[in-house]
Amino acid sequence: MIEPGSTIGILGGGQLGRMLAVAAAQLGYRTHVLAPDRESVAAQTASSLTRADYHNRIVLADFAEACDVVTYEFENIALGPVEWLAERVPVHPHPRALAAAQERIAEKRFVESVGGRPARWAAVDSRETLETAIAHVGTPAVLKTARFGYDGKGQVRLSSPADTDAAWEAIGGPAVLEAFVTFEHEFSILIVRGQDGATVRYDAPLNVHEDAILRTSTLPAPAAVLAQVDEATALACRIAAELDYVGVLACEFFATAEGPVFNEMAPRVHNSGHWTMEGAETSQFENHIRAICGLPLGSTALTGASVTMRNLIGDDPWSDALVEPGAHLHLYGKGAARPGRKMGHVTRVVRG
Repeated sequence: MIEPGSTIGILGGGQLGRMLAVAAAQLGYRTHVLAPDRESVAAQTASSLTRADYHNRIVLADFAEACDVVTYEFENIALGPVEWLAERVPVHPHPRALAAAQERIAEKRFVESVGGRPARWAAVDSRETLETAIAHVGTPAVLKTARFGYDGKGQVRLSSPADTDAAWEAIGGPAVLEAFVTFEHEFSILIVRGQDGATVRYDAPLNVHEDAILRTSTLPAPAAVLAQVDEATALACRIAAELDYVGVLACEFFATAEGPVFNEMAPRVHNSGHWTMEGAETSQFENHIRAICGLPLGSTALTGASVTMRNLIGDDPWSDALVEPGAHLHLYGKGAARPGRKMGHVTRVVRG
């Protein structure tokens, strides 16, 4: 067990790191953020910050020496520096989880190997293989970059084979072509796995996206989602066990007539789990800290009859939440609001 008073290293300086640092402080830990960003909102709540490139070995050596355990708040980070750190200090989740999640081709193959069912897909690395992929996958479909895509970035829709040239010009390769999925709802499974293999899960929220960005997560989810939660959770647990995972793992699914279809996984705390900050007895952030430090995992029970999390995106108004009963406002301390930029969120809990 890593005792309170120790230092937790966080790779990444965004809002997830910010909320991890708050949770760590509540349990008596110090946090040290390493990020190259000129402005780091995680630094506003962390004990210390090193602003440097992740590939700087001198910086990494100092970081490893200063930390008792290291975690990361996003998956679009080069694998090499994380593997280098893992040879010198405990890193959770293990870099193998990062390798599985940050590249879509590897992710889909891995998930299929443990019995998961993603949408029909094909790897693409040239204009010619895109044509072959379209023949296999069909249209409509979506072409996604194999790496570094999030919140709808790095993807383009193909309504028909006539869109092939425009799609390839927009994305290039390597990429993945995915068939459109006919689904009723989107939902996510968040589990927490401790160092001893103990696992807890949160109730599955119904997720609604706008312009490919998560807008709301709501609990309880409708019956069509609840009927598929057990199967989806079993897959998430197999993924975690295969990776010897430690921490919060998020898996996104489509609820379809044939059962849950795997969309993607995130080896970290997740936007669709922000509702847990007030809506669960132990937030995803606190449970992640507990897991990576070897502490007992906390209860994931709901604190109310219903919970809704709404992202504040761009210039969404936020001040009304301050006077709304049952509303909890979280602003991330970012600068200018831009279209598509997550500036905060509001959690609403209905008691009784």
